[in-house]
Amino acid sequence: MPAEPLFPGFDRGRARVGAGASAVEISYVKGGNGPALLLLHGFPQSHAMWHRVAGRLAERHTVVAADLRGYGDSSKPEGGAGHGGYSKRAMAADQVALMRALGHERFMVAGHDRGGRVAHRLALDHPGAVSRLMVLDIAPTLSMYESTDLTFATVYWHWFFLIQKEPLPETLIGADVEFMFRKFMGGRHAGMDAFAPEAWREYIRCASDPATVHAMCEDYRAARTIDLEHDRKDRDAGRRLEIPLRVLWGEFGGLARCFDPLAHWRGYASDVDGRALPCGHYIAEELPDALLEECVAFFPAHAP
Repeated sequence: MPAEPLFPGFDRGRARVGAGASAVEISYVKGGNGPALLLLHGFPQSHAMWHRVAGRLAERHTVVAADLRGYGDSSKPEGGAGHGGYSKRAMAADQVALMRALGHERFMVAGHDRGGRVAHRLALDHPGAVSRLMVLDIAPTLSMYESTDLTFATVYWHWFFLIQKEPLPETLIGADVEFMFRKFMGGRHAGMDAFAPEAWREYIRCASDPATVHAMCEDYRAARTIDLEHDRKDRDAGRRLEIPLRVLWGEFGGLARCFDPLAHWRGYASDVDGRALPCGHYIAEELPDALLEECVAFFPAHAP
């Protein structure tokens, strides 16, 4: 289980969500008091990525940092036909059910990377549950795929690697998990200095489970297939986010090289603001103080 020192004063648990054969268990830590704030992590990490900001956020909020299905210590179900088990719709439903199980019918969300994509779907599918949304270092999935060019394919090469047919990426990653993720994560702007040793050990512990590697691949396979179907249907129907959306990204990250994040998000949401921060992709670990300032300004410390 995750190392307790990363989240001193937080409670740790697993909640069973869903019904029958489709039920999964979602692992989380919870701490603090105040309006509920759900934190969702990215690839190939876990809730541990929030360890530098969660404690201070808990001074103003009831903070829940959860592992997405397939990641960390959450359940790792099969993706099934069409990879639907890892659609962002299914992953978002897990988190809504988790928050309800913890007594929070309405809450705020911050999501990084894959967690941002789950958070986007969560806010679209459950508009009554989410009052404010912050996404870190992403543009909408549909926009990114529809804007594919040489630069995008080079910077986001893993998008095209992880969607390959099982068991190709699973086998190659599984041959040396730590080598893969040191090259992938440590090869970005801040290098390995971005990651606390305790957090890094958590990422490698979880990714060393072949079921986690498979789930990560299924997450990306779903993004290439069923998630695009859902996103196109929403676009065709004119469904947009109507809640406040703050978009933050790393000035020195790959997203800034490929996209104008605010321009893309304004095609999906009515109330958008945000800016680049002087860091790379891993904002919560590279620049936690600046992220905290943004969170304090955006997420009210009173009931939304």
